[in-house]
Amino acid sequence: MNRVLVVNCGSATIKYRLFDGESTIDGGTVETTQYEEALRDLLGRLDLAGLAGVGHRVVHGGTRFAAPTLIDDGVVAAITDLVPLAPLHNPANLAGITAARAVLPAVPQVAVFDTAFHRTLSLPASTYAIDTEVAERFGIHRYGFHGTSHAYVSRRTAWLLGRAPETMNVITLHLGNGASACAVAGGRSVATSMGMSPLEGLVMGSRSGDLDPAIVFHLNRVGGMSLDDIDKLLNKRSGLLGLCGDGDMRAVLSRRAAGDPAAALAFDVYCQRIRQYVGAYYAVLGRVDAVTFTAGVGEHAAEVRAAALSGLERLGIVVDPARNQRGERIISPDGAEVTVCVIPTDEELEIANQTREVLTA
Repeated sequence: MNRVLVVNCGSATIKYRLFDGESTIDGGTVETTQYEEALRDLLGRLDLAGLAGVGHRVVHGGTRFAAPTLIDDGVVAAITDLVPLAPLHNPANLAGITAARAVLPAVPQVAVFDTAFHRTLSLPASTYAIDTEVAERFGIHRYGFHGTSHAYVSRRTAWLLGRAPETMNVITLHLGNGASACAVAGGRSVATSMGMSPLEGLVMGSRSGDLDPAIVFHLNRVGGMSLDDIDKLLNKRSGLLGLCGDGDMRAVLSRRAAGDPAAALAFDVYCQRIRQYVGAYYAVLGRVDAVTFTAGVGEHAAEVRAAALSGLERLGIVVDPARNQRGERIISPDGAEVTVCVIPTDEELEIANQTREVLTA
């Protein structure tokens, strides 16, 4: 039961890791659009002796899937029905599932959903204030994403501090090319920044995050832009990329250090949005035990961590400059009311562990 293969299929790649317990035996990325052929070749090269199951990352589980789920034909049909909610992701996830089931028909397959961790959101936290009939007809609802990362990191925060997850309130900040914030109370997601899609919330590498919906109407009516053009603008040509021409925070930091005003503004907009969410989630939680940074930017950009939490001292949130620059796991001063942590995420390990839970249930 220890050996699990994790498969994450994107639009042109298969990312994989083979685990034995929590140890990685093999892993990597294969570029392809022919999933079954690529998986057959990949699996022929891996040592699958004693393989207990395959865990698949699935981006969107809608309101149906609140936990990792053993895959059968009905689950495949349900994930297919959810394609309109995640047209860029679910089709690739489905292709990987179909290919793996064909190549390994006797091995149990488990779907682990990015959205599942956020199914604990209350109705007020997950409901948009639009006509209820329209919302129900078209599935308009706050689903949230990066759930495997927020689940893993919030538990690792508790472990680092020697606490039980159910006793802690944590704000987790997953800052990568995609970025989201989550308020976790007693191990359960109670608020998260991404919404019906991964576009809402924080400023990202190329996504805008929060903006006035009227901007879409304005660009269409006054700017003459089609809905497809606006979609591409907000998802592919916004965020850091739209603000300064670079979507990679490393390049933004380098240009900012050299005095580039566009990069400086992009950095400030990015950090202010994070600060706003931290303050809002403090209000949601009422008491915060820890704020934890994770993912590429969160784990490696000390300047972002310092600026994003600057000015929150009245809330007990303080970053120690020396610890932050050294990249320590705890970057708040000794005795701080709120512990500020930096914890590497491991979504593949989380998927592997959730897959085992399903298989042993």
